[in-house]
Amino acid sequence: MTPTSTPKLLLLAACAASLGLASCGQEQHAGSAEAPTADANFERFKTQFIDSLWYYNPEWASSQGYHRYDSLLVVPNAARRQVEAKDQARVRRQLGTFPVGELSVNNQTDFRLIENYLNSARWYADTLREWQWNPASYNLGSSVAEILNGRYQPLDRRLRSISLKISRASDYYAAAEDNIQNPTQEHTKLAIQQSKGALAVFGPALLDSLGRSGLSEREKKDFRDRVATTKLVLENYIKFLQEEVLPAGKFRSFRLGKALYDRKFAYDIQSTYSADQVYQKAQQHKQELLRDMKKRAARLWPKYFAGQPRPADSLAAVQQVISRLSQNHATPAGFVAAVKAQIPTLVTFVNDQKLLTQDPTKPLVVRETPLYMRGSGAGASVSAPGPYDTSADTYYNVEPLDGQPAEQANSYLREYNEYTLQILNIHEAIPGHYTQLVYANRSPSLIKSIFGNGAMIEGWAVYAERMMLESGYGGNTDEMWLMWDKWNMRVTLNAILDHEIQVNNASEASIVALLTRDGFQEQSEATNKWKRATLSQVQLASYFTGYTEIYDLRQELKKEQGSQFDLKAFNEQFLSYGSAPVRYIRTMMLKKPA
Repeated sequence: MTPTSTPKLLLLAACAASLGLASCGQEQHAGSAEAPTADANFERFKTQFIDSLWYYNPEWASSQGYHRYDSLLVVPNAARRQVEAKDQARVRRQLGTFPVGELSVNNQTDFRLIENYLNSARWYADTLREWQWNPASYNLGSSVAEILNGRYQPLDRRLRSISLKISRASDYYAAAEDNIQNPTQEHTKLAIQQSKGALAVFGPALLDSLGRSGLSEREKKDFRDRVATTKLVLENYIKFLQEEVLPAGKFRSFRLGKALYDRKFAYDIQSTYSADQVYQKAQQHKQELLRDMKKRAARLWPKYFAGQPRPADSLAAVQQVISRLSQNHATPAGFVAAVKAQIPTLVTFVNDQKLLTQDPTKPLVVRETPLYMRGSGAGASVSAPGPYDTSADTYYNVEPLDGQPAEQANSYLREYNEYTLQILNIHEAIPGHYTQLVYANRSPSLIKSIFGNGAMIEGWAVYAERMMLESGYGGNTDEMWLMWDKWNMRVTLNAILDHEIQVNNASEASIVALLTRDGFQEQSEATNKWKRATLSQVQLASYFTGYTEIYDLRQELKKEQGSQFDLKAFNEQFLSYGSAPVRYIRTMMLKKPA
């Protein structure tokens, strides 16, 4: 349930003073009698900052639709990290020359986002040091697939970019092996799985595209040789992980502990709430959901269990009603097709209810999740084009169920039954991630789009679910609302279990019990969530945090505006600020301090 565009993991680089940043804070217009305003200076700074950012982060640039540096490959060695640290220090000093209080509200927000990026980048590199313990962070398949599948440039240019990029594959993976020290066992296994998936990127499809190109014979030979070398290097990296890292057994815990978790939460979420406050709010919301579920299950009991006495245990009654409703679902072979079939219905409902303006020119493509993206425990995600490549397709990635044991597949389908599959599609597609990211690419502030805030993005998708049901989607039935309660309970428990696992050392058994008991989740969903929680930190808390902040903001505006409140106007104004943290969107909408 996460977009893969966006927001990408923070890449540990920043901009260089060599591109002219050293004087832009105090620059004056030549020949002008008046000094430029603080905003004018800051706008120039932002332009130069972004240009330099992409030079140092070519993979990130590609994902945003900026393809000037597609052919570059960053070799993640110690020398590179030293260059990045030096440049980030220079830019941080330059940023400090701007009188933030004199900037517009919009630029004050951009200032804070750049500041957070610079501070968090150093913290990621120097303190969290994921580059040491996460072997899955090294994956050439993802960036090559991004270039190959793009439609932004002619095929020949894309192939030349790929050829140059992979020419340094040996250096890239040599640096990766040197970096890895005391990794987590969980990330090592993920790296093996995803690296095997990356091998498929360098398979027949890539070489077939070469045959359709206009490259010279020499270029084609170089390309084939480099692909062969890259595959060999990848195979050696897999062998290194399987035969050296895993048998050595020198693993660190995947748990961060309280100090690291709290700091990562502050940098990643950028909320008005602390990690502890979100944890407490989630505990309270859990009880609110349980009360509503008990009431709805009591009303539905006679309809589905006529003549049968309702259990004295109200939670048992909820579980039985949910189990009955979960029996209606797609087949394993038809799951991806069932997702595709629901999209037009969502488009029509949003248009008919005038919830926001949609853009029919932006395609949404439902596809099976590529092999190199599988294995994280997220069954669905969105890969959206960046702000420079807005005409490209947005992909709704759905992991197929073929190859899974029958009971595991059926358990998954009971979880994503005819009710919750609709909610999933609202969340991932319309008017959730897909719609929000289309709006984000229109934002006049590139900074807000580039530094997309995960809590805002995930929070909007969760808010969209509730907003759709409140607007009448699903007929306002107890069935639909009960299953949304169950779905929203998952979001709530995500925040709770992430804190419990990373801070309080909760065991797998206790987390699975929490999810199946209080979350009424299927066993397969619960075990997948545990796996996902061992591979990420803080991200699972982003859904509840962002949703809570967005919903609170809407309710505050409804109270303030009374009968003048317009839902469509709220939705569109909120989305117009790009993927900025909700705390800053609130400032801009209410004209109040964050």
